Amino acid sequence: MTAELIGLNAVVTGGASGIGQATARLLHERGARVAVLDLDPSGVELPLMPIRTDVRDDGAVRDAVESAASALGGIDILVNNAGIGAAGSVEDNPDEKWHEVLDVNVLGVVRVTRAALPHLRRSAHAAIVNTCSIAATAGLPQRALYSASKGAVHSLTLAMAADHVRDGIRVNCVNPGTVDTPWVGRLLDAADDPVAERAALNARQPHGRLVTAEEVAAAIAYLAGPAAGSVTGTALAVDGGMAGLRLRPVTA
Repeated sequence: MTAELIGLNAVVTGGASGIGQATARLLHERGARVAVLDLDPSGVELPLMPIRTDVRDDGAVRDAVESAASALGGIDILVNNAGIGAAGSVEDNPDEKWHEVLDVNVLGVVRVTRAALPHLRRSAHAAIVNTCSIAATAGLPQRALYSASKGAVHSLTLAMAADHVRDGIRVNCVNPGTVDTPWVGRLLDAADDPVAERAALNARQPHGRLVTAEEVAAAIAYLAGPAAGSVTGTALAVDGGMAGLRLRPVTA
């Protein structure tokens, strides 16, 4: 395992499970000191630093980021990964659900970034990576609200990259396909036929399987690291070819 992140300090939101957990562990393995901000950080294992916070609460976010910066000795890397899902077309979710998802998935990125920017500006190696989604760039059925939130994250990433490139802060996002996470597992469990639904999700991605959290974490670690020093304003797809490939159907 490479150790290119030695001496750097990272904050990962939503880092107690799924993509965030895999990312926090990988950043640590590569040498970074890592604080995990999560609504329930009870499962975060040392030497990762668990900090309980709710990205919907600006005051709590500011306190958590300051705690992380103080304990770590600064912030060089911010991974905005906290997010929630939603299913349905535009008819299926009330206004309250729209407000909830946009509050977490979009304004959560805003709040954490806003609190971390003073620390990132003092870093000689400052990088922000936002967890976006294939839903930002491809029309997926029954994902209207979730897609809207991730489309906003995609656009926000580009705007942030433009605003902060002269501060020495790189801003990128990853666009995962369907990832084998606890949230996807719960969706499958709720399906009428979980086995058939998993097969359909596997088949939707050209390489024929769900993406792993570790694969997304590897992309995040690359964008956060010094090897990506000239990469900013980029969306890196980790989707098995889903966004760009158009394969012919398999025939007997």
